[in-house]
Amino acid sequence: MIEAINRAHAWEMAHDPTVVVLGEDVGVNGGVFRATAGLLEKFGKERVQDTPLAEGMIAGMSIGMASQGLRPVAEIQFMGFIYPAMDQIANHMARMRNRTRGRITLPLVMRMPHGGGIHAPEHHSESLEAMLAHHAGLRVVCPSSPARAYGLLLASIRDPDPVMFLEPVRLYRLVRQEVADDGQALPLDVCFRLREGTDVTIVTWGAMTFEVMRAAEALQKEGVSCEVIDLATLSPIDHDTILESVAKTGRLVIVHEAARNCGIGAEIAATVAEQGLYDLQAPIRRVTGYDTVMPLFRLEYDYIPSVARIMDAVRDTLAE
Repeated sequence: MIEAINRAHAWEMAHDPTVVVLGEDVGVNGGVFRATAGLLEKFGKERVQDTPLAEGMIAGMSIGMASQGLRPVAEIQFMGFIYPAMDQIANHMARMRNRTRGRITLPLVMRMPHGGGIHAPEHHSESLEAMLAHHAGLRVVCPSSPARAYGLLLASIRDPDPVMFLEPVRLYRLVRQEVADDGQALPLDVCFRLREGTDVTIVTWGAMTFEVMRAAEALQKEGVSCEVIDLATLSPIDHDTILESVAKTGRLVIVHEAARNCGIGAEIAATVAEQGLYDLQAPIRRVTGYDTVMPLFRLEYDYIPSVARIMDAVRDTLAE
């Protein structure tokens, strides 16, 4: 995935001179995870800019650049570091189109590693997507494979409005996949159906797709047919695809790494309860992180939903 993200950067910078990259250590060092490695050498310091350790400044600079005709792609080094930038994100970035009645739009992307699983210190393993999705005016995207990272990042850079691009840190180097470096974007605002099924719908996103697909394969051996949907764009949510799937299967399990309370899974569950209640044959189940701070180091794997927890939730809903 990290290589796919790097290639998407390079493709768009080569084909659109307004695309610039900024953030902490993105230039000389190529980013803490090497997502921007080689871009400084290819495109020069005018377009690849190292910044001070100041997330509010990075967000503010991005707003200024985007308002004046550039397409900045800013990196927040870890999602847990986003709080100093929230003043700029919530009060200006998300509101500029509405504030100016469409006269100024902000075609910018803020990239950030998302979630846990690499035994990092505090603030390095956060899943804060619900906080961002709550702000009208922001699009929130979270890819779950190298191919989707490549295509969705291209689409995000080309989008006329601000995109928060959450990169599952656990997937950066977990799997390999053939990805054509052809500049083909993938659609935003739609789900991706990763697996067809008839017995239960499982909705997930980001790194949790890895565990969900493993659970679906194991359940298939028990005779359970799981339909797996990758949300991909977390705001706005493609509820139509989810409702269509639930109408077919009659059951819904939602899996996410973020804490349970006020998570995006609750929004999906509420919408299905409002619009698809009579299609349900059993109560909706959620498999999530816990309502605690992400525990440090090896305890992360007790926090992150496991294949076993996902399989148990599916069995529970099938037993109803």
